[in-house]
Amino acid sequence: MTTAIAPRSRKVRVLATLGPASNSPEMIANLFQAGADAFRINMSHGDQASKVPVIQAIRDLEREFRRPTTILADLQGPKLRVGKFDGGKVVLEHGSTFVLDRDPTPGDATRVELPHREIFEAIEPGARLLLDDGKLVLRVSEHDADRIVTTVEVGGPLSNNKGLNVPDVVLPMAALTEKDRSDLAFAVEQGVDWIALSFVQRPEDLAEARKLIEGKAALLAKIEKPAAIDRLEEIVEMCDGVMVARGDLGVELPPQTVPPLQKRIVETARRLGRPVVVATQMLESMITSPSPTRAEVSDVATAIYDGADAIMLSAESAAGAWPVESVAMMNAIGISVESDPGHGDRIHFTVTRPDPTTADALAEAAKSIARTTSATAIICFTTSGSTARRIARERPPVPILTLTPNKDTARRLGLLWGTHAVHTRDVESFEDMVGKSKRMALRTGIAKAGDRVIVMAGVPFRTPGSTNVIHVVRIIGDELKDYS
Repeated sequence: MTTAIAPRSRKVRVLATLGPASNSPEMIANLFQAGADAFRINMSHGDQASKVPVIQAIRDLEREFRRPTTILADLQGPKLRVGKFDGGKVVLEHGSTFVLDRDPTPGDATRVELPHREIFEAIEPGARLLLDDGKLVLRVSEHDADRIVTTVEVGGPLSNNKGLNVPDVVLPMAALTEKDRSDLAFAVEQGVDWIALSFVQRPEDLAEARKLIEGKAALLAKIEKPAAIDRLEEIVEMCDGVMVARGDLGVELPPQTVPPLQKRIVETARRLGRPVVVATQMLESMITSPSPTRAEVSDVATAIYDGADAIMLSAESAAGAWPVESVAMMNAIGISVESDPGHGDRIHFTVTRPDPTTADALAEAAKSIARTTSATAIICFTTSGSTARRIARERPPVPILTLTPNKDTARRLGLLWGTHAVHTRDVESFEDMVGKSKRMALRTGIAKAGDRVIVMAGVPFRTPGSTNVIHVVRIIGDELKDYS
């Protein structure tokens, strides 16, 4: 007999990346029980066929624990790389001249192929080129259609096919490569819940992905290019969620600028009502160590205090020696931070003014009523998930129990702050709504006899976007007797 997993005792969500250390059904179940609310599948590694049993193992958790599971497929995006070297490796000396050209001949310490026409079209004198995750820095002195002449500002060893970053210009290249289009079609066919688009530079980059998804998944924009910061608000408005991808962002920008940018991205997403994930190197030392550094714990805590919807593990859970311990640590940090009496005040440093709609006004009122009446939970009925997102944007002091007849909606809500989604039949009347709210609150353990809960829904029922009812009810001890 299956047992429903209880709602998490924390509101921030944990997103765990799966990989060689955690792809088995047993490990996925262990991560779920340790605190993972959602799973990231990195399409940069492995073939599509290898992802099918992983996706199935995640879905199997729904039957085992009677709780919707959330899957995010992360597209690789356009990877810029230099060509090959004669002998496989060279050393670039500080102050020397180094040329990137269109010649496929193996390179040496003076030149190498750059197989990306778009860079030659967009580059300008004075722009930087960063090699091997920013370890080497080149400064462009001159260029034409086939050659880019640079001066080596930071030298070092450089080997075949190392990555290249171009932080100072907007490249005229599509956000989706042929591989991405294939991976996106595969992910949608497999029924994943979120598609993450890498290296977004402008809001227009999201249009093709949105068209290809056809509403079958939510679209998350990864903010990892300086150009994206310049049009941040437009990008956030165009997507369903945002990721602060600190890896490439920290390569293309000075590292000291990343923390304030992280806060700006989180604030913008929260203000516009989009779930926001903070990612990369959060517990990096736990790839090899069973415990994190104090600085890493502080970093995770900062994201939680800022009100991020989710915090993400990358290699820690995908390829590290301690994947379950990494998830358990994320879970423990979330519980500890949210137990801080000052946590509620800190997450409201970001002002999230409601839009002039009935649904937003009721979401704001629900937060206030919950605080005034010492309610135990806010329960909302939703088809699309928009009501839950509105409530979560307010960061209420109580959990949000979301009841939806749409399984896809229930799954997508796994990245939303404070939300425990339940896939259940729709209600037919006001009395049915109240009765189901009480029963589901007791069944999930989110409330007990004697507690007050706040219920939000739309009348007429089964009408998306009609949220116009808020109701406070008290639960009595025999609500489950007529449960069916």
